[in-house]
Amino acid sequence: MLRAAIYGLGRWGSRLVESVQESEKIRFVKGISRNPENHKEFSQKTGIRVVSSYGRVLKDPEIDAVVLATPHSLHWKQIAQAAKAGKHVFVEKPMALTRKTAEKAVEACRAAGITLGLGFNRRYAPAFLEMMRRIRAGEIGDVLHVEAQQSGPSGYRLKAGNWRASRAESPGGGMTGRGIHTLDSMIHIAGLVSTVYAYSDRRKLPPEIEIDDTTSMLLKFSSGITGYLGTIFATGDFWRVHVFGSKGWLEMRGDTELIARGLEGAPERITLPAVDKEQAELEAFADAVADKKQFVVPPEEAVNGIAVLEAIVSSAAKGKPIQIK
Repeated sequence: MLRAAIYGLGRWGSRLVESVQESEKIRFVKGISRNPENHKEFSQKTGIRVVSSYGRVLKDPEIDAVVLATPHSLHWKQIAQAAKAGKHVFVEKPMALTRKTAEKAVEACRAAGITLGLGFNRRYAPAFLEMMRRIRAGEIGDVLHVEAQQSGPSGYRLKAGNWRASRAESPGGGMTGRGIHTLDSMIHIAGLVSTVYAYSDRRKLPPEIEIDDTTSMLLKFSSGITGYLGTIFATGDFWRVHVFGSKGWLEMRGDTELIARGLEGAPERITLPAVDKEQAELEAFADAVADKKQFVVPPEEAVNGIAVLEAIVSSAAKGKPIQIK
């Protein structure tokens, strides 16, 4: 049983705790918040004591790992602190906001010999797992192009002063909140991104919400595969990954729906049973720690995703493609 502390007890941190309350692989035994008194109800409900000092938790011999659900800009330093203390780390996306700091976080974990887990829960969506199985089996031949979209009304829910409404914490519009998940899926399918050409603008959100709401990107992968990714922060919920191959295509819309089509014949619609993606990713992290193996998201893919995030901002500002070296 992996004994973990969670830093950040907002909506998503609480969801992570909830997902593994009955798990036999990982258990949260402590919470961390700047204001523990605000989480009395959480403590009563879960039996988890909430404290204010991250540093003290890192010195606690009864804690094996930390899970970070804190503001994006804090992640890389918190990862490095945990690594120095010999604690395994699971961090919500994005792991950093610059390629340089992402590389520092990865190197800190590598040097300390600890496991780094990354919160890309959609890698555990049944439709995505089935899509990857079929791609690897050669069902659609060679992958030529990938299109993806991850959008929703999240921008309308932001309030002025909230850290998520800050351009510094949420570069590239909806990328840190939504699109980075789908970017991770694309990198897993097509390999590392080498070139980014992006447009990003604020079309509907009010002035007090600093971030863009409409962001679209053209991607070129080192493998030669091309791609398109869009994320709209001011529309209805929509999630899609569409992979075109030399023998057909596969499209997923949401966690459980997959459509497959060959060069001839009608499309095949596959509906899969739902799973708890958060439980799956946290238990996979616990398994990686126990087996002393790398987490399912390789560090080089995670770092490339952050490099893309940086390139999106740069490309949108300069109006030209940005190469990632």
